[in-house]
Amino acid sequence: MKISSDKASGLLSLIREGRPMTLRQQLVLTAQLSVPAVMAQLSSIVMQYIDTAMVGRLGASEAASIGLVSTTTWLFGGSCTAAATGFSVQVAHALGAGDAGAARSVLRQAFVAVTLFGLLLGALGSGISGVLPSWLGGDPSIHSGASHYFFIYAAFLPVLQLNFLSGSMLRCSGNMHVPSVLSVLMCVLDVIFNYFLIFPTREIGLLGLTLTMPGAGWGVAGAALGTGLAELVVASIMTWYLCTRSRDLKFTAERGSFRPTRRTLKKALRIGLPMGLEHAVICGAQIMTTVIVAPLGIFAIAANSFAITAESLCYMPGYGIADAATTLVGQSYGAGRRELTRRFAWITVLLGMSVMGVMGVFMYLGAPWIMATMTPDAEVLSLGVMALRIEAFAEPMFAAAIVAYGVFVGVGSTIVPCVMNLFSIWAVRLTLAAVLAPGMGLRGVWLAMCIELCFRGFIFLVRLYRERWLKGLP
Repeated sequence: MKISSDKASGLLSLIREGRPMTLRQQLVLTAQLSVPAVMAQLSSIVMQYIDTAMVGRLGASEAASIGLVSTTTWLFGGSCTAAATGFSVQVAHALGAGDAGAARSVLRQAFVAVTLFGLLLGALGSGISGVLPSWLGGDPSIHSGASHYFFIYAAFLPVLQLNFLSGSMLRCSGNMHVPSVLSVLMCVLDVIFNYFLIFPTREIGLLGLTLTMPGAGWGVAGAALGTGLAELVVASIMTWYLCTRSRDLKFTAERGSFRPTRRTLKKALRIGLPMGLEHAVICGAQIMTTVIVAPLGIFAIAANSFAITAESLCYMPGYGIADAATTLVGQSYGAGRRELTRRFAWITVLLGMSVMGVMGVFMYLGAPWIMATMTPDAEVLSLGVMALRIEAFAEPMFAAAIVAYGVFVGVGSTIVPCVMNLFSIWAVRLTLAAVLAPGMGLRGVWLAMCIELCFRGFIFLVRLYRERWLKGLP
């Protein structure tokens, strides 16, 4: 891992120093940054998969409790991501221009700004946790579990914010390996904590012996607490590494202010605010989808939640490659290298489409097995398999939208992509879902999603091809 990281750092230095790069070097660097980023993204969704699968063993109602508030957790988590990105893109540009001192200055200011934001977000989430399930139209039988899950999730939002900031800073500096390894550690810890917090004390058989396995028996609340504790451990390690071991960003003997400046905050808002607003509106659309699905019954809610989690295993590689795209394009843009910026954009987009196309095939063929690992309920399983097989056809174009968005974030262009995403989801997906759901049930909701993702990928490819996002470079 150390050798691979050193090679990536060496190739990144070619960007910062303005030296020529062969196509082979560009492809190697893209792979070196993409693979650990994909692993990190897969690890994050595996945590959701773990929560869903372990709670799913308790029954459909418990699974529906998490499924009901899942889109709202994405809303809050996405806001944390946007806040971190507003600063990390500035760090990528500064490092691309060869100014590590400016990058560290932005990092110091980011710690203060996003910590305050995380605390405010956590307070807001905790405040609405009691009424959220009724707002979403869920069955009264799952209100209590959903409220407890979201309250605990919200309490750990400051920790999640710190985790996102430290991880995004390391990735934008070119260090994909440490966030990747720590993401795997977080998954392991999540399994351990969940195992003892979700289930009650019970008898288990091991090598012919009967052992008493202690457990808290907190069910849905235990899943939320287990995840939060795993995030706390990893956020602590990630932040320590960033501040003391990062090659480009560690705090040295130099003194600098942690007080956010107007210039840095203005740039962060210009990059992050459109992303945050977009994520809020997109998650609002996802919440509306939940509202559309909710009247279809507990089985449909559970199947929808399971299918969304399972599909994430397919599209998270796209987000990993998008992280690499943001780093590569961001540093090339900061170095003022137009042709290299263009090349990295197309390399990463085509790589994402290829990887997610293959993942789509596996998802279609493996849908029964994937769903069976999350639920023993025959009706939920059948509905989930149907949803996954519809969605498999959209994966390559979904990849185009995901990775192209990462490209545009790398150059600091977030407003137009945000508008594109909003139009696609609200005008195409929700309209179709509202029309198709009454007659086709959950099948109609997922068919609408498939059509919308193909449309979204197309318009992102068109914008990438026109290259208006490159203006400002010679």
